[in-house]
Amino acid sequence: MAGRVAGKRALVTGAAQGLGAQAATTLAREGAKVLCADINGEGAQATADAINEELGAGTAFAITHDVTDPDQWDAAIERAGDKLGGLSILLNNAGIGVRGNIETCTLEEWRRGFAVNVDSVFLGCQKALPLMKDNQPGSIINISSIAGLIASDTMPGYNASKAAVWMLSKSVALYCAKMGWNIRCNSIHPTFVDTPILDGIGKNAGLDKEVVMGKLARQIPLGRVGKPQEIADGVLFLASDESSFMTAAELRLDGGISAM
Repeated sequence: MAGRVAGKRALVTGAAQGLGAQAATTLAREGAKVLCADINGEGAQATADAINEELGAGTAFAITHDVTDPDQWDAAIERAGDKLGGLSILLNNAGIGVRGNIETCTLEEWRRGFAVNVDSVFLGCQKALPLMKDNQPGSIINISSIAGLIASDTMPGYNASKAAVWMLSKSVALYCAKMGWNIRCNSIHPTFVDTPILDGIGKNAGLDKEVVMGKLARQIPLGRVGKPQEIADGVLFLASDESSFMTAAELRLDGGISAM
């Protein structure tokens, strides 16, 4: 079913690689114009260039964007208005891991994790809403994690920051509904997905990627790690009008792990 988001305009953070790049590409293939944003500006431009090569010039644009900086959010929203002609989809995808258990996680790492994982979503929603109000219906999609719903003794910073994204999404959704705007807000909660982040896990542990993938897969009822396209398909559903009655909800794309 082609054109599921035809005519819509999307801003995707963390679009240089992994889930962000796949989501931006999927939205563009289904008819949206896309602004690819990332602190890695060259990577964001590469994603946009690949989309334009496949789908035609003017489908995608790029901007260097530190999601923790309010001024850079202003610049990104302004560019969305200029290049896309408005904004109807916001995908807050940028995020980082937070290392350490409750004894070893430093206050600096804790604060950096909240800045990138939570402040960015707060700023994105706050800065985007004025433009999105002029481009209804709209959809805000925030990438949380299954770690925002299920705790681990090894990552309190990541658990807490992703749980904050989950609840913030609900608050934004209720506010938009109360204001009478046709702007929905939902969160997505993936488990382990085959992205460059997993490569880093293997390197830090001194393990080959295949070994890491096997260890992670054994924790998931479906017996495998997720694919970026499977998460992008969830983004597409929430971005499209097919999910027009879904707001303040969480979409668990976790291979069944949260049922255990």
